[in-house]
Amino acid sequence: MRIIEPSELIINPDGSIFHLHLQPEQIADNVILVGDPGRVDTVADFFSKKEFTVSNREFRSITGIYNSKRITVVSTGIGTDNIDIVVNELDALANIDLKTRTVKETHKKLTLVRLGTSGALQPDIPLASYVLTEISIGFDGLLNYYANRDKVCELDIEQAFMKHTSWNPQCPKPYFTYSSERLIKLFESFTIKGLTISAPGFYGPQGRVLRLPLADPNLNDKIESFRFNDKKITNFEMESSAINGLSKLMGHDSVTICTIIANRVIKDATKDYKPAIKKLIELTLNKISE
Repeated sequence: MRIIEPSELIINPDGSIFHLHLQPEQIADNVILVGDPGRVDTVADFFSKKEFTVSNREFRSITGIYNSKRITVVSTGIGTDNIDIVVNELDALANIDLKTRTVKETHKKLTLVRLGTSGALQPDIPLASYVLTEISIGFDGLLNYYANRDKVCELDIEQAFMKHTSWNPQCPKPYFTYSSERLIKLFESFTIKGLTISAPGFYGPQGRVLRLPLADPNLNDKIESFRFNDKKITNFEMESSAINGLSKLMGHDSVTICTIIANRVIKDATKDYKPAIKKLIELTLNKISE
């Protein structure tokens, strides 16, 4: 049995995992992921009881009780690079014995639900609606660094998309991963299902132009027009691809639900999206705790 080396699994002096500063007993099986550390408290304000609060850098965590269900909420910060840290460390807390540095014999499956904000890529998606990511499209390239990437990706859609967009070979190869079928069904009653792009940046990778021109000025038009059977790309965000890809490889359930705060096609945005996000949090907690 492999003993995981100290350089590969860094444990703090208090026995907590390196970045999250959490210990195994501090995480619940149900985890809500949010980007903004401030949004952790917005979620936790719904809890009837809070067990603890831990903060380190952009990673803030609270575990508590909602409708008798134990739930952890963790902030990830922005981007799939942070998701690589968060999902790996949550999995380590669940499935690695930190004292012996060995993988546990019994696998624990986590439920990871990301609640975020997003920009719509179809003109008929209303502002303040909730888009559930059925398939996440990674523009970030993160999953390409892991073995067995193709086993958890939808290769037919990937090839069709690359052909449709005349994909720039200088960009990371995109990957397409399904969310958990169980979680799609759990949340479908109040969401719009779609395909979500995770971009590795907010400006150029999402087609925004300030001072720098784009390598492909027509990419967003190609994205909007892409169809695969009855599926179309609905929105941009920056984390769901790595959550889905890593969760699939590690044996966890994951899904992303985003509040639409802007529509990139009709060039409109909400003036105050916080009430819609708060409502999404409540709807999600109610479903998780059923």
